[in-house]
Amino acid sequence: MTTDQNLAPLRPTHSAPVVFGAGAAIGVLGGMIGLGGAEFRLPLLISIFGFAALSAVLLNKAMSLVVVLVALPARLAAVPAAEVAARWPVAVNLLAGSLLGAWAGASWAVRMRSATLYKVLAALMVVMAAALVVTHITTLDTLALPLWAQIPSGVVAGFGIGVVAAIMGVAGGELLIPTVVLLFGEDIKTAGSLSLLVSLPTMLVAFARYSRDGSFAVVGANIRFTTIMAAGSIAGAVLGGLLLGVFSDLVLIPLLAVILLVSAVKLARHN
Repeated sequence: MTTDQNLAPLRPTHSAPVVFGAGAAIGVLGGMIGLGGAEFRLPLLISIFGFAALSAVLLNKAMSLVVVLVALPARLAAVPAAEVAARWPVAVNLLAGSLLGAWAGASWAVRMRSATLYKVLAALMVVMAAALVVTHITTLDTLALPLWAQIPSGVVAGFGIGVVAAIMGVAGGELLIPTVVLLFGEDIKTAGSLSLLVSLPTMLVAFARYSRDGSFAVVGANIRFTTIMAAGSIAGAVLGGLLLGVFSDLVLIPLLAVILLVSAVKLARHN
């Protein structure tokens, strides 16, 4: 069962323009690197808007779902649907683990003490920072595993990603994209589309698990806030997409990684 300390929303008193602007800023950050930006939104929900840990995770998850639903048609327009569909074994392989991971991650999150959840979120922010650097600055080479090793590796990787996505309230693209490239040898563009197809059902499973304990009531209680910030995130992501390539990854990615690490330190110290 969830605890009152974990869920109690400190309802924000910020105006709609401030909430929209914060969402837009997060969307721009994510859009410039081809992601949704949920990993940047989570610490903002906690430190700026005053939500308790689990409340912030659930609101982040709701907004991430909206962003993925909006991004999916655009992504499929950029990469032909037939091309993505031909890679269905990759998606199924990862989903075999990520669906279980999402259920497990949500189960653990609702049972954690608030102080523990803050520390877990801080540790996962560090993981996200590392994944960001590895994906965008280093060269990813396929591991070229034999099929007998590739399939279980995909399930295990999918499980871990599902756990992280459920606990942080993110879509998981930061981890899914490098996994698809490393394990299955797909190019970054195709990997991005596949990550959205895996993310959507994974998030829905996490939603289902959270709803069992009534945890998702926080979203209904803050529907106006969620809608406004999600709209800002989408608008920002579009702008960020237009800025894609304007800033060198050698400058942008380390800067974003530092933002994540600073956020991790603040979450770890959150009282």
